Amino acid sequence: MHFPSPLQSGVLIKRYKRFLADILLPTNEIITIHCANTGAMTGCANPGDHVWYSTSDNPKRKLPYSWELTHTHDKYWICVNTSRANHIVKDAILANKIAQLAQYETLQSEVKYGQENSRIDLLLCDKTHGDCYVEVKSVTLFDAKNQFGYFPDAVTTRGQKHLRELIFMAQQGKRAVVFFMVLHTGITYFSPAKHIDPIYNQLLKEAINHGVEVLCYNAAISTQAITLNQPIPVIID
Repeated sequence: MHFPSPLQSGVLIKRYKRFLADILLPTNEIITIHCANTGAMTGCANPGDHVWYSTSDNPKRKLPYSWELTHTHDKYWICVNTSRANHIVKDAILANKIAQLAQYETLQSEVKYGQENSRIDLLLCDKTHGDCYVEVKSVTLFDAKNQFGYFPDAVTTRGQKHLRELIFMAQQGKRAVVFFMVLHTGITYFSPAKHIDPIYNQLLKEAINHGVEVLCYNAAISTQAITLNQPIPVIID
């Protein structure tokens, strides 16, 4: 996934009201940018970090700027725009870079499915292999002591619902996958965050027992592009 236009940078002053952040530009001007990440963003939004933002030419937007990346004091890159995770995985599938998902003919996004009025992130279809339902999750919560990444970073009833939907699809004989897209360059291992959302952790275990597959890849992150890199170990206890 390449950014459509060059990103601009500034220094984070503060994030507030979940969707807003103030940053200081090199010109000493302070601007407000939109934050698409609804999570806690622990470790991703420390005042003084360098942030990179994109600019939209959509006249209907109240704020033309969107927070895309954080470059931390520890020199890690983080993609904080959670909507990018779907694009990265979609691009990688279309380029046949994910061996486990390379055998399908068509790909659709945001298709209605399940029992709880949900939309699947990616639906892969093939006459021979059938349908594959892929739910993509963005991973940015980082523990520097052990280099683990965790999901979620806050209790997620929406994420719990998605796991129930994937379990239901697996019970119908469909292939179901939860894809953890790691968007923090410090993360080398992944685990569900049972210390934050024990219900999600238990549902993930139940999903695996019902045949739902777990995939986890990290990414190469720069101010020009974010691309799928390689799988990393998933540890579930």
